[in-house]
Amino acid sequence: MAAAAPRTGAEIRAAFLDFYEQRGHKPMASASLVPEDPTVLLTIAGMLPFKPVFLGQQQRPAPRATSSQKCIRTNDIENVGRTARHHTFFEMLGNFSFGDYFKEQAIQWAWELSTGVFGLSPKNLVVSVFREDDEAEAIWRDVVGVNPKRIIRMDEADNFWASGPTGPCGPCSEIYYDFKPELGDDGIDLEDDSRFIEFYNLVFMQYNRDAEGTLTPLANRNIDTGMGLERMAQILQEVPNNYETDLIYPLIETAAGLAGVDYRALDEKGKTSLKVIGDHSRAITQLICDGVTASNLGRGYILRRLLRRVVRHGRLLGIDKPFLTAMGEASITLMQTAYPQLVERREVILAELAREEARFLETLERGEKLLADVLAAKPKQISGEQAFELYDTYGFPLELTEEIAEEHGLTVDLEGFEAAMEAQRQRAKAAAVSIDLTLQGAIEQMAADLEATAFKGYEALEHPSCVLALVVNGEPAERATAGDSVQLVLDVTPFYGEGGGQIGDRGVLSGDGVIVAIDGVSRNRSVFVHSGRIERGSLAVGDLLNAQVDRACRRRAQANHTATHLLQAALKQVVDPGIGQAGSLVDFDRLRFDFHCPRAVTAAELEQIEALINGWISEAHSLEVQEMAIEKAKAAGAVAMFGEKYADVVRVVDVPGVSMELCGGTHVANTAEIGLFKIVSESGVAAGIRRIEAVAGPAVLAYLNERDAVVKQLGERFKAQPAEIVERVGQLADELKASQKALAAALEELALAKSAALVAQAVVVGEHQLLVARLDGVEGGGLQSAAQGLADQLGDGAAVVLGGLPDPADLGKVILVAAFGKAVIAKGQQAGKFIGGIAKACGGGGGGRPNLAQAGGRDGAALDGALEKARTELTAALG
Repeated sequence: MAAAAPRTGAEIRAAFLDFYEQRGHKPMASASLVPEDPTVLLTIAGMLPFKPVFLGQQQRPAPRATSSQKCIRTNDIENVGRTARHHTFFEMLGNFSFGDYFKEQAIQWAWELSTGVFGLSPKNLVVSVFREDDEAEAIWRDVVGVNPKRIIRMDEADNFWASGPTGPCGPCSEIYYDFKPELGDDGIDLEDDSRFIEFYNLVFMQYNRDAEGTLTPLANRNIDTGMGLERMAQILQEVPNNYETDLIYPLIETAAGLAGVDYRALDEKGKTSLKVIGDHSRAITQLICDGVTASNLGRGYILRRLLRRVVRHGRLLGIDKPFLTAMGEASITLMQTAYPQLVERREVILAELAREEARFLETLERGEKLLADVLAAKPKQISGEQAFELYDTYGFPLELTEEIAEEHGLTVDLEGFEAAMEAQRQRAKAAAVSIDLTLQGAIEQMAADLEATAFKGYEALEHPSCVLALVVNGEPAERATAGDSVQLVLDVTPFYGEGGGQIGDRGVLSGDGVIVAIDGVSRNRSVFVHSGRIERGSLAVGDLLNAQVDRACRRRAQANHTATHLLQAALKQVVDPGIGQAGSLVDFDRLRFDFHCPRAVTAAELEQIEALINGWISEAHSLEVQEMAIEKAKAAGAVAMFGEKYADVVRVVDVPGVSMELCGGTHVANTAEIGLFKIVSESGVAAGIRRIEAVAGPAVLAYLNERDAVVKQLGERFKAQPAEIVERVGQLADELKASQKALAAALEELALAKSAALVAQAVVVGEHQLLVARLDGVEGGGLQSAAQGLADQLGDGAAVVLGGLPDPADLGKVILVAAFGKAVIAKGQQAGKFIGGIAKACGGGGGGRPNLAQAGGRDGAALDGALEKARTELTAALG
């Protein structure tokens, strides 16, 4: 009896990987959504982690590999939830050949997997090939036995893959599922989304394209395939769209429960909102898990945008309370078997979701206030630009703008909104990043052709070396002379190349009449690039040099790096065992450590951390450094930086009983060499990310000398001993506060005195008393007191508007105040709304209560005109 075809998402994933593992493919774990490739913002394709292998820049992990790679794409974000199969987060199942098998084997296995393992009937399958790929068509027809009518030739736009304008490329062949085979084999149109879904793409990487567009066969041909897990789940689970598969639908049910609705009973608009929430919840949970935090730039912006779309669609469904953490919990539960790191990062994920949702709810409130200001101007229609600004800047849903506008008898310029939206789409497409396998500069090109640099810096600070490559002013060169800025690659080096947060070494290269001052060393893949300046003589490729590291700089870097390890251990012990590193900097004069933590570290905790580290230093722990298999290192308890890539064999730096980390940096032999450790500052650098800056070793003395000099200067200025300075400064602060309070009271009395003479300027408008006047040289509090006092004198019918420049010489600061009596408010006038509108004439805004409000502006030259406008509008309103 044949085994049942896989149906659940987990079964489909396991069956795919098992099928290819049985056929000699090495299973590869999914890479992070944050790629190593600097040319791509996020992992957007299953082949991205193998890009350096396809380029020949890295050794292949095996002749054949298979993976289930998590990916993020936001190019078509507006289609998420509206179509059957657009997603932001998705999983790409792939099998790869690196110069091993090629077209015929890839096609045969793809067909065997689809029809044999997944049980798809050949009657439901259609394949596409590139219009010029006779070979692929012949394999499908003659070897596999596919009906020729169900083999469709497609143009280059659909069936030819390229990494960029130049570089590796080749034809594609895709397998489509036909939901309506009863319509027959004639006139098949694969663009018909209601009938066909493409689920498996085979890329035959067989050519190299040069700048003239000429295709040359590659010496090593590669296979790169991708099968969409969500699409295959839709097919095998026989549901109408990807969202109703077991990969997403549990999240839709969670959101529906929070909203108190039934997904099946909703209209298309409501279903779309639930689909968006389900899709985006997976994406944001995985992004945060991989170390992305919400911000206004790069990956952080993508995360923030997805988070806010979830909240917006929740509000459209009637969810009126924070709910992102509930969706995060559900997402972790749904995906934790395939991605156990979600459980390890659970607290970090939920904390980030809660913080960002709270921020966005505040933003939504600002958007609602902005819409109120737009409506207060009584427009005939809300413009498309205004609606789009609310949507794009404040995250305010268009549907909500339309609903509020309708309540006021207005419409929204939807064509204008769509025009603004389309302009944004075009900007997004123009900025979209494709996978370019050819993006290289001079050093990158050289590094791709060179063997890895032999690093001897753990054992020695001086070593004979040969110049393998030379770049002068950004261009490859054979020779350089005194005065030239150079980058060079050596066959062997004692210089540490920047990595793992540690700065590269400094030092000198010397040879026959030549001296090169090296001010930094970086790494390009495994090639160390030495940057500096030729101080004397000339240098050529092939020259022999003596490479000598600056010993003092290295010692300082070592002290700071080991201190960073002690700092992480102390944070885990004092603050939270779950604290994880988010980045670090080990410089010659300081160290910086970023870590995930939802709150500030208290002063008492910082003091405890500092004492703990200095205690470990004084205990003189000898460090033990050894290389071992990564699984053995993790089993021993070695701490790895989350998201960092590690080889199968890793370097473990152990401070026995204190700290054990995977680290390729340089360290002291004994903690006593550090000398002292001093925390300089603790601060927040991003949502949920804290930073501690500190100094260690010789840098502590320089830091203390600087502070000592400041204390001496303060003592001399305040005529106080060091221990008395804090008390003396406190006394001065109290005296200043009292003086400021007295001055404010005096200015308020002065304002009241000045305003007393203004009562006579009030004019009668109907049953009301209107007073609009200018009063310079008075701060906001005084102006408010003056306006309130005048309104009290004029009675319930008073409408008082005062404006002025606190400093008549400064036209950049304007203050406007309105005070309205009860009868004026009953007439429909509110001080807050009125004065906010008047302030716009001075380039500002503001608001407040109906009876008393203050606004500000930045254009003092426009003040008189603003006051005249206030007089005219109030006269018309009250007359």
